[in-house]
Amino acid sequence: MIEQPIEPYYNSDSEVLILGSFPSKTSRDAGFFYAHPQNRFWPTLAKVFDTKIDNDTLSKKAFLKKHKIALYDVCFQCEIKGSSDASIKKVVPSDIGFILKNSQIKKIFINGKLAYNLYNKLIKDKIGMDAVSLPSTSPANAKFRLDDLVREYQVIKTYLDS
Repeated sequence: MIEQPIEPYYNSDSEVLILGSFPSKTSRDAGFFYAHPQNRFWPTLAKVFDTKIDNDTLSKKAFLKKHKIALYDVCFQCEIKGSSDASIKKVVPSDIGFILKNSQIKKIFINGKLAYNLYNKLIKDKIGMDAVSLPSTSPANAKFRLDDLVREYQVIKTYLDS
């Protein structure tokens, strides 16, 4: 079993929470979310918000703070082989209640089908919030090109702008 090594990123002004499944080995080693160079999370958000996001943790955190976005994962602890979502077993869900209590989160978005299914199974009833399912930005999700992801993730900006 591996425990979530990355602290959730949020602040008191955060209005949306994006949850993934569990950090990749590259992200676990880097100490921040979506660090694998082939993951399209940061390029997708950069295009959605029409900005540049430098490839360092401080720049990524500054972007998230500016746009009132919080990040964390559905799995707090699990068995996983490498970085493969398909191998995730024996999930202990993350407690996201403290994020919700210490922020302005009104909407939750989920990066990927597995994370969405686990959220609905393990977390949704505890916190009483529905979530919006978005396609995975993982390079394993070859079905979605970057432009497709940008189109789908636009819902986050639309929500924040409303």
